[in-house]
Amino acid sequence: MQSIETYPAHGGQLRQIAEIFGIPQSQLIDFSANINPDGPPPAVVLALRASLDDPRMFTEYPDIEQAELKESIASYAGIPTQNVAVANGFVPLLEAALRTLPIRCCLLPVPAFAEYRKTLERAKIEIVPYVLRAESRFSYDPEAMVTGQHDAVLLANPQNPSGICHNADVIRDLIAKASERNMYVLLDEAFIDYVPEHSLTTAASEFANLVVFRSVTKFHGMPGLRVAYAVGNPTLSASVSTNLAPWPITTLAARAVSAALNDRPYASRARTENRIRRIALRRNLDLLELASYPSAANFVLFRLPSLADPNAFWRHMIGEHHIVLRACANFEALPSGHFRAAVRTQQENGQLAAAIAESLSHDKYSRLRHVRRRDR
Repeated sequence: MQSIETYPAHGGQLRQIAEIFGIPQSQLIDFSANINPDGPPPAVVLALRASLDDPRMFTEYPDIEQAELKESIASYAGIPTQNVAVANGFVPLLEAALRTLPIRCCLLPVPAFAEYRKTLERAKIEIVPYVLRAESRFSYDPEAMVTGQHDAVLLANPQNPSGICHNADVIRDLIAKASERNMYVLLDEAFIDYVPEHSLTTAASEFANLVVFRSVTKFHGMPGLRVAYAVGNPTLSASVSTNLAPWPITTLAARAVSAALNDRPYASRARTENRIRRIALRRNLDLLELASYPSAANFVLFRLPSLADPNAFWRHMIGEHHIVLRACANFEALPSGHFRAAVRTQQENGQLAAAIAESLSHDKYSRLRHVRRRDR
């Protein structure tokens, strides 16, 4: 087995892990990537098959305006079509927004998705970290977050990696306070489909200082197609679109996403199934006496006992059980020993709990034996 110097920077890096541990990728169970385990809606597969039978799929350029895709997104999110900008992922949209807006200094609540900091740094924007405390469940304080010399705030709801969702009223209050101070709010709602009642997507027409970012492919189980969208007032959204490279989304991906968004029963079932599975997963972690957080997304953040060795635990889970967890050591300001587990099927979640129990026992006794040998 090869050595590994650091954990993978993101979840879902199975090829790399398979090579390092000498395990076929097909035998790994991926709890590190937060993807709907039930896969995409059936209409997506039908749309893709029909598209592949159409020669124009290959001989014509995609619609540079992505009109049909934007209409599907607007209908799904309950917003005007002109408020939508689309791209092949969150990062290109954030980069375009930063090129559009006169932002010089941004408050960044941490821990957070690592690409926030990387994207801000590439844009030469000064970053002011705002540390969220695990003991206070990573809570946002609107008044504190808009106090200072920064001219923007970049945050997520639900958060990543905690999964904690703030009430829409809290986020709205933050946006309103920021507006009074001529401060922009960049709001990542990548996992809001699980709790749409707390979305501020429709508020983008009301607040000129707000840009909301949303993912399509995580919730609908098809991240390989890479589609995301940003929502702002019409002028702002048009400017964001102008600052994107042309043809950011293939015709194939656009048709698949439109089919997925039109399947409303799928979305309802996905929320219900995820809630049932997530509650059961947290219950299993509670039975193992592991601290976890009240996630509203399709993943759960938990922390190992202080005696456990996080690296040994992570390796043992892969080597012995072929289970890949998201090691959270590279999340800024997050205390050591945290791991994130995606919500998968009930059977797989039960398998995870059994593997964690065995791995912790193995790691704990190994550590105790090491301490005893050292003490002698």
